[in-house]
Amino acid sequence: MKSVLLCVAISTALQAQDIAGDWHGTLKIGGPELRLQIHVAKGDHGALSGTFDSVDQGVKSVPLTSVSLDGSTFKFTLSAAQITYEGKVNADSSSISGSFTQGQPFPLELKRGLFPTAKAKAAKPSDIDGTWSGLLDFGSQKLRMLYHILNTEDGLTATADSPDQGASGLSVVVTRNGSSLRLEMKAAGAVFDGKIATDLKTISGTFSQGGGSVPLTLSPVKDAAQIERRSRPQDPIKPYTYKEEEVAYENSAQNIRLAATLTIPPGKGPFPAVVLITGSGPQNRDEELLGHRPFLVLADYLTRHGIIVLRADDRGVGKSSGVFTTATTADFATDTEAGIAYLKTRPEVNLHKIGLIGHSEGGVIAPMVAERNRDVSFIVMMAGTGVRGDEVIPAQAAAIIEAGGKTHEEAAKAAAQNRELLLLSEHEKDAAVLEKKLRELADGKLPEAQVGAQVKQLQSPWFQYFLQYDPATALRKVTCPVLALNGAKDTQVLPKQNLPAIRQALEAAGNTHFEIDELPGLNHLFQTAQTGSPDEYAVIDETLSPSALNRIADWILKH
Repeated sequence: MKSVLLCVAISTALQAQDIAGDWHGTLKIGGPELRLQIHVAKGDHGALSGTFDSVDQGVKSVPLTSVSLDGSTFKFTLSAAQITYEGKVNADSSSISGSFTQGQPFPLELKRGLFPTAKAKAAKPSDIDGTWSGLLDFGSQKLRMLYHILNTEDGLTATADSPDQGASGLSVVVTRNGSSLRLEMKAAGAVFDGKIATDLKTISGTFSQGGGSVPLTLSPVKDAAQIERRSRPQDPIKPYTYKEEEVAYENSAQNIRLAATLTIPPGKGPFPAVVLITGSGPQNRDEELLGHRPFLVLADYLTRHGIIVLRADDRGVGKSSGVFTTATTADFATDTEAGIAYLKTRPEVNLHKIGLIGHSEGGVIAPMVAERNRDVSFIVMMAGTGVRGDEVIPAQAAAIIEAGGKTHEEAAKAAAQNRELLLLSEHEKDAAVLEKKLRELADGKLPEAQVGAQVKQLQSPWFQYFLQYDPATALRKVTCPVLALNGAKDTQVLPKQNLPAIRQALEAAGNTHFEIDELPGLNHLFQTAQTGSPDEYAVIDETLSPSALNRIADWILKH
C-alpha cells in the first residue's frame, strides 16, 4: 500500500499572476483516484508558500517544500516523498494544467476552490462502532491496519490508518449486510471483506489490493491513541553529547545560499570532517524519505566517533535558496564544493582531512568533486553508480520487477522496453516527434494524457544529463582514498553492474588506496532487507544497518 505523505519547510519565488488561494484536482493513477488540495499563500514581499491536503487519505495542511510561479509556470515540490508538480496557469488564473510526478508523471489539472464537503450527523452507535485493529502479514512485510467505524444518520462511515506507513484518516466506503462487512479504500484500491463474529470480538476476512490478498482479522481497540506510528529506533534523541549548529553558506558561482546543520564532536580538535551529499530528487538535509532520516542517523553516528559532519538542504528545498527542478548533477556538484569551502573556514576542522560521503546520486557527485579539488582527502560512495544512467535504469527496472515476484522473463521484457524508451529520448529532441513515438511504443498501455507528461520528464535537463553521464570519467582521475559500498540486495543501483566498473576506473587512475565492498543483506538505503524492493523501505524499522555505519566510520578514522 502506498500513500502520498510529505514534509517540511517553505521556499519562495516572485509571482507574475495572482494564484494565492485554494486549488483542487483529482489525481488518477490507474484504478485508484486521489483528491488533492493545494493552499497557496502570498507573504508581505510577494513570497509564495503553501500547504497540501490529500482528502481521501486524511492528510491535511502539510507544508510544501517549495512553491514558485515564473510567468505562467507554477511549480511545487514535496521533498520527503520526492514529488514535483509543474503546470501552466491559464489566462484568467482559474485553472492550472500540468504534471504531478512521483516516480513517474501523472497529469493533474488544478482548479480554483476546494472539494465540497458534507459531514453526516452521528446517530445511535451500531454494535461495531469504534476502532478495530489487525495485522497484514505479507511475509517480508507486516503492517498494522486500523479502521474507525461510526454510525451516522446516513449509515455507517469509516476511516482507516496505516500507522507503520504514517498514513491516517484514509477514506473508507462501508457496506454491511447482516454479519458481512465490506470496507473499501478506493484511493488505495484496497478492500477488506469480513464476517462479524456473533460475540463481536472479531471481524475475520480477506484484505485485497493490487490483485493479491491476505487474511486479516480485526479486533476492537479500547484506546486507539495507544497505537502509535512504528518508531524508528535509530533516530537520535536530544540532548546530544556533541555540538549542533544551524549554519548557512554561499555557492557564489550559482548565486545560491545553502542552509545546513554542522555537528562537532566534544573536545579541542581539529577533527576530520565530511560533507554529506544526498541522492536524487529534492531532499532535505536529513535525506528524509518514508519516515526515515538516514543522514540524521549517519551524522549522529559519525559525530559521536569524532568526525565533524556538514549536511545541507538541497537547493530549493527547506531553507536553501535556488531552483531544484532546472539543475543537473553537475550543478549539484558546485553546491558540494561550496560546503567544502565553508568547512575550510571552521577552526575545528582538520584542513588535511576533509572528505565527502555521497549516497546514490551523491555517490556520483563525490568523484566529480574529488577529481578537481585537491582539498578532498577521501570519499565514500554509498550506492554510487559506475556506469551511465541509460544502463542503470533498465537494470533497475528488471531488478525491482523481479524482487516483486515477477518472472525473470517478465523482468527482461521490462528492461528491454526501458532501453528502447531511453534510446528514443536520447536521440529524438523534438518533443512532438518523441511523443508520437512514445505513443506507438506504449501501444495503448499508457493513459493518453500521461504521454505528454512522460515526454517532459524524459527531456528534462537532469534526466538527460543522468542518462548520458559516465561516472568513470571522473573516477579515472580520482587518486584520493575511496570506499565504495553497495548493498547486496540493492535493486536500484545493482552491485554486480556498478562495483566492477568503479574498480576498473579507479585502477585506471592508478589509485592504490581504495576499497570496494558489497554488504550482505542490505538494500539501496543500506537497511537489512528481505528482497531489496523499494516497497520494503517504509516498513523496515532500521534506518541504516550498524554494519554499514561501522564500516564507514572505521574506514574514515583509519585514513
